Amino acid sequence: MTYDQAVRSTWRPLQATSRDRELVRYASLAANSHNTQPWIFSTAGNEITISPDFRRRCPAVDPDDHHIFASLGCAAENLSHAAAALGLHATTALVDDKVIIGLEPAPPVRSPLFEAIVARQSTCANYDGRPVSSDALRLLEAAGREPGTSMIIMTERSRISNVADYVLQGNSVQMRDRAFMDELQSWLRFSEADAVATMDGLFSGSSGNPAMPAWLARPLLRMFFTEAGENKKYREHIESSAGVAVFVSEADDRTHWVAAGRACQRFGLQATALGLKYAFINQPVEVPALRSQFASFLGIGDRRADMVLRFGTGSALPRSLRRPPEQVMREAG
Repeated sequence: MTYDQAVRSTWRPLQATSRDRELVRYASLAANSHNTQPWIFSTAGNEITISPDFRRRCPAVDPDDHHIFASLGCAAENLSHAAAALGLHATTALVDDKVIIGLEPAPPVRSPLFEAIVARQSTCANYDGRPVSSDALRLLEAAGREPGTSMIIMTERSRISNVADYVLQGNSVQMRDRAFMDELQSWLRFSEADAVATMDGLFSGSSGNPAMPAWLARPLLRMFFTEAGENKKYREHIESSAGVAVFVSEADDRTHWVAAGRACQRFGLQATALGLKYAFINQPVEVPALRSQFASFLGIGDRRADMVLRFGTGSALPRSLRRPPEQVMREAG
């Protein structure tokens, strides 16, 4: 299979046949940390369970598995919109660290957020700096609401610049951490062939970098993937954005992490429906030494800032890939 064929297979529109397989495929198109796709789906009757796949965890960047459970929330959000399009109402609950989704017949609804699922991507590139309209901001604020979480949107240039300062501090800490760099590199897919071979991970093209064979890319990485270079890139990315959004949990537990993931995914779908791009800049919440300082800057007290992203108008990048449903589905039991 070529990369282009894999993209078409991964991101094709929802099919009316093989209901559970299609719901799982659409759920797996959700945002997730390092594109590790840390989930296992099982189906039984009118119930779909999303379990964490701890074999795909990233202990250096995510030692408490926060990103795993936020990723499960992102997948549940996608699944709920896909279910609605197929005439099913989805109810979601976290039980014993598993997201249980019950499905009941309902009138079919193909919302703009559903339509955005196959177009959404985390676009790690410069945007054009144009502000977002007040009407669009209101829609984004509404999309980011979820019980147990809140969202802060910043559009003032000074505040955006402050966020960039925290991102650069966090990036420097991470790039000086050997365990973090080893973990990150294990998920890099340098060529189209590498991306297709695993159907996961961070494909170079999807990050705005040139694709090349791994044997050539790995030695070059040490020369060109530098702290100074990455900090310059992040500064430019953030300064070119229309705004920054931060998702905040009311309590620091897995139930709220899942809720924050749902809110974040819904925000991303709404941004996509509005013709906007977005990308994660999570360094301030991933580096423990920075997290409390960032919380003080946000004025959120002891609450946890879950995820940070930037948004604006820009061009699309090559798509990331997802493992097919057969690789992420297990027998219920």
